[in-house]
Amino acid sequence: MSTVGRYLKKHIEALVKDVGIEAACELSGKSKATLGRYYSDYPEHADRFMPVDTVAALEEAASYPHVTAALSELKGITLNFDASRRNSKEKDSGGVNADVIALSQRFAILMAEYHQSIEDGVISANEAKRLLKETLAIQKVLIDMKLHLEDETV
Repeated sequence: MSTVGRYLKKHIEALVKDVGIEAACELSGKSKATLGRYYSDYPEHADRFMPVDTVAALEEAASYPHVTAALSELKGITLNFDASRRNSKEKDSGGVNADVIALSQRFAILMAEYHQSIEDGVISANEAKRLLKETLAIQKVLIDMKLHLEDETV
């Protein structure tokens, strides 16, 4: 089995164990044996991997997106895991209008931070960190807005 295959199977196993085998069976509609084959390192199961819809269902219930993180690491992509999941059904922030307000507020904060940082003509490392923090906050708001807009078009 390839190194990538072994790496993914370890993360699939971590995902199943995070959710719990019984809960994983219920959420995925798969048997314990089938789930076990997805992370088995036996040669006869080397080409068996968990379907993406099953990964999504289990990661929704997991404490961490194990497989998604593994796939992104394999491509050299860094994920920023936000446990708050602001756009979930229970915590809907009010839709697109609320997102536009939040975006305006975050942008105002970014501009205030920028103005303060540039006063002496040099952006220090700490100032750059604050600017980056605000930029990431804007990115989160834009992602929420994108999700709300996609919900509107369905």
